[in-house]
Amino acid sequence: MHLLQALILAVTQGATELFPISSVGHGVIVPYLLGWNFNREAFLPFIVMLHLGTAIALLLYFWRDWYDFFCSIFDARRKNGRRLLLMVVIGTIPAALIGFVFEKKFRAIFPDAAPASFFLMVNGLLLLLGEKLRGKGRKELDRLRPVQALGIGLVQSLALIPGFSRSGVTMVGGLLYGFTHEASARFAFLLATPIIFGAGVLEVPKMMKYGRSQMSVALLGGLVAGVAAYLSVCFLMRYFKKREIQALRPFAYYCLLIGLAVFVRTML
Repeated sequence: MHLLQALILAVTQGATELFPISSVGHGVIVPYLLGWNFNREAFLPFIVMLHLGTAIALLLYFWRDWYDFFCSIFDARRKNGRRLLLMVVIGTIPAALIGFVFEKKFRAIFPDAAPASFFLMVNGLLLLLGEKLRGKGRKELDRLRPVQALGIGLVQSLALIPGFSRSGVTMVGGLLYGFTHEASARFAFLLATPIIFGAGVLEVPKMMKYGRSQMSVALLGGLVAGVAAYLSVCFLMRYFKKREIQALRPFAYYCLLIGLAVFVRTML
């Protein structure tokens, strides 16, 4: 992969990972539209390297939460931190198990633009459905129950399929349980961190067999993706705090439009 291609993908991934518009879907669609050809085996580890940059950006932005989580393990007085950490652990389990069991099936459809664009449209419909069916509650994360965390984690598993947005489907799950956009986004971003690091443990070592030059390109891409992701999360947390009504609609329409355009092109 050339450096310019890597940088384009890094900016795309970092900017779209936290927006509810599927970074993986865009990671598949952008090379297709630009006519790039990659080694299928090397492409997924490279994309995971970009995701690691995103995970580091999330750790930096939510460092107070993770610091509180760490301290709560040793300090019983930090009940709120320990409780939220438990919810994150519970919510992480479904995607980790499903990803492990069905890894080969997800890997098989990963590089193809047709299914990615189709599921991007489905993702847009889910965002609209989430806004339509959301409760009128204004719950914050201190009211999140284990069964709800498990349900949101199950929904997050859809993001293993290119085209579904991890943050988008996770937020929809939170909205359906009556949580605010801001609380749903915060939980979605907290859930994303361990899943992304877990994928990195499995995929990044595979990147090393393609040589130092490709590894260096991937590391630079991860850094650029991390910067883009940090700017994205700064924007989104303010956006969801200020816009509590139909906040997901613009992203839903974008997914439907882009998904349809690319899907039609793949059929021609």
